[in-house]
Amino acid sequence: MDFGPHLMLALLEGAVLAAVLALMASGLSLVFGVMRVVNVAHGEFYMLGAVVAWAVADLVGGGPAVGFIAALILAPLIVGGLAAAADMTILKRIDYDPERTIVATIGLLYVIQQLTLMGYGPEARPVAPPFNTRIALPWIEWGAGGPSVYFPWGLSTTSYKLFVIGAAAALILAIRLVLLHSKAGLVMRATQLDSEMATAFGIPVERVYAAVFGVGAGLAALAGVLIVPIQQAHYLMGGEALLLSFIVVIIGGLGSLTGTIVAAVLIGMSDGIISVFFSPTLAKILATLLVALVLVFRPQGLFGARER
Repeated sequence: MDFGPHLMLALLEGAVLAAVLALMASGLSLVFGVMRVVNVAHGEFYMLGAVVAWAVADLVGGGPAVGFIAALILAPLIVGGLAAAADMTILKRIDYDPERTIVATIGLLYVIQQLTLMGYGPEARPVAPPFNTRIALPWIEWGAGGPSVYFPWGLSTTSYKLFVIGAAAALILAIRLVLLHSKAGLVMRATQLDSEMATAFGIPVERVYAAVFGVGAGLAALAGVLIVPIQQAHYLMGGEALLLSFIVVIIGGLGSLTGTIVAAVLIGMSDGIISVFFSPTLAKILATLLVALVLVFRPQGLFGARER
């Protein structure tokens, strides 16, 4: 296969990663933007989404489509509920203090990870995609007689990967619409701007925090459900996802949904291209170097507001 088709294939793989990463990092960015909480356990909520998806699909049966749809509905609700309960029982009691919150969520990370290991086991387990048709992709070649379309061998993707890209894009658009054009979004934005003033106006800030923490975890779980038919569920899969999510929100700007999406596309596409043509390790090294450059020259991120 020539360079052009190889590049197209790399971009498609990068788009899948970018879509899942944007969905997961949006949850992390939302939690920080509203609560000013750095949730170190966010990757474990992503892992729980994948593990719960496997468990639901295994219990429900009835074919891959039925199990996947049930997992897509139940996993975010279960994980979001657990996260909201963790917020009310742990983070609320330490008054959302930044330093103690980081320590608490690190502890929560290890508790979730070890409980999953004890209940789920160390094996990586797949979830069958609801559909997985192989789609051959066309390429245009310019010759002496003009352009001609042909199908290079190996240049293909699957219908499920295209679904992941479309589903993640639709969910992120829905999040943006809710934040900008709904009463719930108005309450979250008011709490973000001034929690004390929001309390004075009768907004139950603690309930808003619990809901936001649950929604952020639910988005991570959704990302886990979408990715598990491509990457198998494993109790350690949250580590790399958490690292990439932090890279995305730091580059995009903490609390900025627009910056998160742009940074996710940038990191996902570059990871896909570099992984195909060079190595996945080099892609992670370059992403880390990019974070260092952003922290040095623009600490607030590409779309973050400079603190005064």
